[in-house]
Amino acid sequence: MSLTASLDASTVTVTPGEETTLPLQILNSGRTVEEYHFEVVGTCAAWSAMEPAVLSLYPGDSGTVSLVMRPPREATVLAGESTFGIRVMPTGDRSDTVVPEGRVTVLPFTETTAELVPRGSNGSRSGRHQFAVDNRGNTPVTVRLGAQPGTEQARVVFAASELRIEPGHAEFAKLRVRPAKRMWRGTPVTHAFQVFAAPQPPEGEEAPAPVLVDGSYQQDPILPRWLPRALLTAALLLLVLVGLWYALLRPAVKSAAREAVTPEAVRSAAAADKSKAPEEGEPGGAGSGGGDSAGAGTGGGSASPTPSPGPSASGGSGGGGDAASGAPTSAQARVQDAVGGGPNTGTALQVPAGHTFQLTDIVVQNPQGDAGTVTVTAGEDTRVLSLGLENFRDSDYHFVTPILVPAGGKVTMTIDCRRVGKPVGAPAPSRCSSSMFLGGTMRTDSAG
Repeated sequence: MSLTASLDASTVTVTPGEETTLPLQILNSGRTVEEYHFEVVGTCAAWSAMEPAVLSLYPGDSGTVSLVMRPPREATVLAGESTFGIRVMPTGDRSDTVVPEGRVTVLPFTETTAELVPRGSNGSRSGRHQFAVDNRGNTPVTVRLGAQPGTEQARVVFAASELRIEPGHAEFAKLRVRPAKRMWRGTPVTHAFQVFAAPQPPEGEEAPAPVLVDGSYQQDPILPRWLPRALLTAALLLLVLVGLWYALLRPAVKSAAREAVTPEAVRSAAAADKSKAPEEGEPGGAGSGGGDSAGAGTGGGSASPTPSPGPSASGGSGGGGDAASGAPTSAQARVQDAVGGGPNTGTALQVPAGHTFQLTDIVVQNPQGDAGTVTVTAGEDTRVLSLGLENFRDSDYHFVTPILVPAGGKVTMTIDCRRVGKPVGAPAPSRCSSSMFLGGTMRTDSAG
């Protein structure tokens, strides 16, 4: 072999970002002039070079070339020890190639950066952020996380107190900013704070300065600013609706109710009066008196029955003399009826044989406020009154010309219940209930 190559040192230590030179001695022990080429092999080949790259030697001469190592200060150049070699190749005889070897140690370095995502947050109860820490060094690093609040009005809480980050990687830590006091309403308040990432150095090395990042949290009120206005608007709208009801709708409902009830009551009373007049044979008698009383009864509903006139009160009419010679007589009946069960009839008075009853006064009462119809008949199915229960509570009728009920005839009251009323301050009844009081004179018929 005509080539000898040797390194001045078998090991070398390099610092990322700096340049290191290692000499290589070359001896041409051959008999001819030779040109040598050099090639670095190993993990350091990407950032190493030979200077000069080509060397020519005469026989018996020796020369020196340098291995220049320039490791970049990047995370791709990992800290630690590795082997390398320098391939020395003669131009004339390739088989005479030699590869001296050595070991290189890359020193570690620490470099970290950090970012707060997002930089500012807002909320009524808390703000949420992520703290991103990037390891740009060439060795794994453990960073301690913490915060420095700008004021005592907010507190920063990390989900994890430490992060271990591999070279060339980034890790994220979640954090929340909580206000010291809740704010129900008012102007939003901004709280400034700082978070830091402090790398932990290897034993025996000085700790690098922590990385500080500024952030802010805007505390919003719990109750939105538009809520009081919305509540005030809703209250005003409610007052307007109530005013419209009392001013417009309620009077209209009352008026419609009166218009629906009063004409029906008047027509039913007039029909009852007309049906009695032909049967008695006296025009303008009982029908006229009953019609006037019916109008008074349905229009206002007297609070108590009107006192029946005595015998002398009816003496001015055509039948007054007969009425005066009879005995004053009164009777009453109370009838109950269930809804949907058909009409129910009660008898107030039955005229005994040899007598004639002169009916002059009728008082009907509907104390429960039931709804339905009430019919008063006298004699052979002579309809005296036909009323709607819902149109009155108390109603009285007085006839100037008495209604004659012959011997054996009955005065009855029939109820057909449609709806049971609800008395105020009393239990709800199960059936309709109405009563009738009648007055007149019982006359003895003459034998002839």
